[in-house]
This record gives sequence, structure tokens and C-alpha cells, in this order.
Amino acid sequence: MPYNNLIYLLLVILILVTRGAPEEAQLPGLAALGLFLAKGLLFAGLCHRAFRRPGPRSSAAYFRAEQRFSILAVISLAADVYLLDAHYYLVQLPGAATLPFLVYLSGVGLFLAYLAILWDRARPSYDLVFGAATRPLPFLIANLKFNLVILLPWLLINLLADLLALSEFTPVQRLLASPWGEPLLILAFFLLLMLIFPLLATRLWGCTPLPDGPLRRHLEEFCRRQGVKFREIMFWPLFEGRLLTAAVMGLTGRFRHLLITPALIKALTVEELEAVVAHEIGHVKHHHLPLYLLFFLGFGLFAHLASTPFLVLLLDSALLETLVLLSGKSPLAIIGLLGTVALVLLLVLYFRFLFGFFMRNFERQADLYALATVGDAGPLVRVFEKIAWLGGKIRDLPSWHHFGIGQRIDFLEASQRTPRLVSRHHRKVRLALILFLLLLTATVAWLWRLPPEFSEERAHGRLVESIIMEKIRAEPDNPAWLRYLGDLHYLRGQHREAVGAYEHALGLDRDQPDILNNLAWLLLTTDDPALFDPERALPLAQRAMRLRPEPHIIDTLATTWWLLGEREQAVALAEKALAANPRERQYFQEQLHKFRYQPPPGPPGTRRNDS
Repeated sequence: MPYNNLIYLLLVILILVTRGAPEEAQLPGLAALGLFLAKGLLFAGLCHRAFRRPGPRSSAAYFRAEQRFSILAVISLAADVYLLDAHYYLVQLPGAATLPFLVYLSGVGLFLAYLAILWDRARPSYDLVFGAATRPLPFLIANLKFNLVILLPWLLINLLADLLALSEFTPVQRLLASPWGEPLLILAFFLLLMLIFPLLATRLWGCTPLPDGPLRRHLEEFCRRQGVKFREIMFWPLFEGRLLTAAVMGLTGRFRHLLITPALIKALTVEELEAVVAHEIGHVKHHHLPLYLLFFLGFGLFAHLASTPFLVLLLDSALLETLVLLSGKSPLAIIGLLGTVALVLLLVLYFRFLFGFFMRNFERQADLYALATVGDAGPLVRVFEKIAWLGGKIRDLPSWHHFGIGQRIDFLEASQRTPRLVSRHHRKVRLALILFLLLLTATVAWLWRLPPEFSEERAHGRLVESIIMEKIRAEPDNPAWLRYLGDLHYLRGQHREAVGAYEHALGLDRDQPDILNNLAWLLLTTDDPALFDPERALPLAQRAMRLRPEPHIIDTLATTWWLLGEREQAVALAEKALAANPRERQYFQEQLHKFRYQPPPGPPGTRRNDS
């Protein structure tokens, strides 16, 4: 169940980070509010119907129902974000413009509100299944704390990123300006957070140290014999301590905790508890915890690697334009939605299959360590049988993150009978890890040297073009968007397309000094002999200067006269531009020197040195 929650919360994070705030809401505010309330009431009604008496009758049935409605809560949040434009309203919150962290915090709060409705409706069924007598508020708080443990690192990292962006400390700003500055700082903070995470988690969960006594001293001595250090052995009050489970947390002995639920301690003998502790020590001995961290970082790398090619392919295909025309949505909205869908699929595939494969086999490695330590499969087998019986006869229930209890029992007994199965399993895990590390290394290498056709620069350029084209369709009489399209073509070296865009813009309005100037400059500086035309550029530059005699526009006219052989006029204009005290003073000084002492080059193709 905790692992399912992990995936749901990762989905929530993806939904929140991949959808930007739209410029305007798709629906009127009252209509959006009405749909939001209606959807919330429908969600509450479905939860009430699923958990009303008699409701689920076993823990397995209870958690299956909770899982279904947790998925429905994720879908509800996605509807709020993509259909009801929750981000549009959340960015209006005080301080959200300065600290985007507040938008994410509010989005998480919205999702937890859906879960709160679920927990409120599920509580009577929970009491019936687990024989509890919970009160509404403590039950709600306990569930919130459990989920906040997963969300807290992400929220803290986002808060740090916002604070770093606001920092006026020069070394920090210089580091953030470098290509890898912010990722490195965030990674360092993430690693630090992972070290102290067990302390945060045990506080939030209300864990308490196992009291001093024979059992604690026996377990401490057992751990010492295995050469593993724990900062603390603690009661884990998961679902009021009624679940039968244990866990190890922490990357180093200084921060490592061993957690055992009270129900498990109550149900097991000392020998069986030794087997459980040996299993958790097996995770430490096989370095599973740092490997889990590596898998999370690996997902980030794979997602980052996939995002740019995905964006390029999408922007180069006819699909985006088709969806924009059919839906009436902006390219950014369509790209955000498709990007989220793609990331969700990648996340589910990665964690459900790749991560799930390693989790299942890591659990089996830990089982085998317990077998080797205790010397007999019997104690751990009895533990599994008790968990299966007390958990609602779940012996044959499949699991994506563990092998089923029956499968684990069968493998343990087979490994005791046939010891070579143990070495075979460890070899299988080692080979799988080597393949994963090779894939991860290849991913880093490819990301470092991304092919030009899949570069971020190309992706961003295509995205900008798509946005501009959408604006042109929405405002066909606005010459500014055609100017931006011409500028984009010019930067790409697509000079013929740029001329077409500028001419189209001037057809809408002849009195646009920036467009006149940009077209004139293109005609003066192009390497295309068919487009190079100082005589055509002259009236354009003159008109631009009459409308707005700014230094860069004066420089264009000066360059035109120089290319036409009128050195005196070019020098006079260059002196005038320099006297205006432009920001790029060195450039204008170089232009003045060039006009005074250098002959103008010939047309492209006839110049000795086109550079």
C-alpha cells in the first residue's frame, strides 16, 4: 500500500509541474466553480456508496477500495488542472508570483482534500475491518502525515529553488546562471534531505523508541552480531500500529532506523522477530536503500532525456496543429497535456515494471539473507503465514512490488532444499543492475551530447514558432506577431521566410519602425545573393529613421549608405548614433571606424571574406 501511494503522489507532482498557468481561464469563474463543486460532491457520493455498511469486509478489500478512489482523486486533480484551470486561479494567491512553491503547495492541498473526503467516508469501514474505534480528526491527521512524508522532500526542494532564485548573494547567482548550477544545488540538497529524511518521517509518523527490556536488548545484540548499526529501533504506528509490517530507513548508520509495527511484535515469537530483523538487515547488506535512490534519480534522467526529443517530434508532426485546430486550445496547453500523458505513461512503466522488478527481487534477496542468517526458512515462513492469515487470507494475492506471500514462501523452501538457487538469484540481480547502470550511463552520455536535431535549442525554437503561429491565427491583423515570426526565421538563417513575414507585416501597417528596420538590415546582411539589395533597403531604413531615430535604426541607415558607396553620409549618421550614447558603445565605435576607413564589400558570392 505505501508503494501505491508513492506512485499516486508522483503522478500528482507530474500533473502540477507540467501544467503552467494559462493567460486566461477557459471557462467563466462561476461556471468553473460550479463544475468544481459538482465534481467534489460526486466524488464524495461515490466514496460514501463504496464504504457504506457493510462495505469491505477484509483488509485486502479495504485497501483495494482505497486504491481505486485514490486513483479517482488523481483523476479529479487532473481535471481541475487541465479542464478547470486550477493553476490560473492558484497563481492569483498572494505571494505566488514571487514563490511558485505556493502554487505547488496549494495544488497538493487540493489533492489531499480529495483524499480527506475519501478517508472520512472510509473511516467506519476501517474501524469494522481492523476492530478499531477511531475518531474523525485523529484518523484524518494520521493519514495526512503518512502521505506528507512522501511529498515533503519535493515541497522542500521547490521552496529551496524559489529562495535561491530570490537570493542576492552573488556567488549563488553566478552558480545558478551556469548550465548545471541549479541542478547541482538541488541535487546536493536532495542528498542531504535523504540523509535526514528518517528523522523527519519518524517524527511525522509519531514513531516511539522500543522500550528498554529483554526484547529490545535481544534485538540490539542480534543487530550487533550482524555488524549493522541502527540509530533507533522504533514502534511504527502505521494505521494505529495494526498493520503487520516492518521497514528500515536511512542511508547510513547515524541516520538509520528500524521500524516495527506493534501488531507485528504482538503476533510473532522472538525467533520469528529475529527473522524479520534479519530480512531488514538484508536490505542494508545488499545496499538496497542507496540503489532505490539511484532508481529515483534514474527516472529523472530518463524523463529529462525523453522530454526534448518528444517535444521536437511533436512540434515537427502535423498532430499538434491538428489538435490545436480541433480543440481550439493553445499549443502550450496541448503540449502540456500531451507531455503530462507521456510522462505519466513513462512513470507507470518505469516504476511498475522496471522499479517493480528490482523491488521484488530485492525483497527476495532480503529473504535469502534472513535464511542464511537464521539458518532455517521455518521462522520467516511462519511470519509470512501469519501475515497472510491475519491480513485477510492474502497468501495468494499478487503484488507488483513484492512477490506474493505464497511465492515468497515457495522460493524460501526451495532455496533451503537447493542452495544453488540462492547464488543464481544473486547473479540474476547483479546482471540486471549492470544492465541498468549501462543504460543509465548511456542516457547520461547521450544527454550530454544530444544530437543537434534533438537539441533543447531546436525544441525551444519550434515551440516559440508554434506559439507565434497560434497568435497569428488568433490575431491575423496584428503585425507584431508577424514581426516576431520574421525575427525567428532570421535567427535561424531562413532569410527568404523572414522577408515574407516582414513584408506581410508591412502590408498590414507600413508605419512599423522595428519591422522596417529589421527587413532593411536583413537585405543588407544576408548571404543570399538573390536577397542582398541595399537599394531596396534604403527607403525602408529612411522611413524607419523618420518614425523612430534610435541608435540601432540610425546604424541600419548608415550601413545602407556605406554599402551604396556614400561614405560621408554613412560617417555622419554613425557619429550621430554614437552621440546618442547607445548602450553598446563599443559596437558603434567599431561601426564608425569601419565606415571611415574600410571599403564596402561586394554582393554575397563576390566578397573575398564573407565572415
